[in-house]
Amino acid sequence: MLWTRLAADLMGPTVLIDVFARGADLPLQTALHVPELAAFAAVLWHAVSVVLIVLTYGLWVLAQRRGLAFKFVLSGVQVGCPAMFLLYGLRRLGTVIDMPQWMIFLIIPALTRFDESRERVL
Repeated sequence: MLWTRLAADLMGPTVLIDVFARGADLPLQTALHVPELAAFAAVLWHAVSVVLIVLTYGLWVLAQRRGLAFKFVLSGVQVGCPAMFLLYGLRRLGTVIDMPQWMIFLIIPALTRFDESRERVL
């Protein structure tokens, strides 16, 4: 469970970067001139912060005690996020370089899965 704990520890700085390094002035909100769309963008933007906080806590709990259903829920979110970044990066931008967030979202579940593969061997 050491690797899952490391995954949880990596999510902590990810949350801090997401919440504090982005700044309060969101480019998407300022680009949207329709107030309803700007409000909707703000909700989605902050919903990502909520998801990251819940993932961090969930990984920490998973490192303490295993739960098959819990693992699948966390894995679904963790794999779904990089899939969206990769898909939309390739389809809309023609590159995955402009949205590198997919890397951290793949590293963290990989650490968790590595922990599980080690448990089966031991």
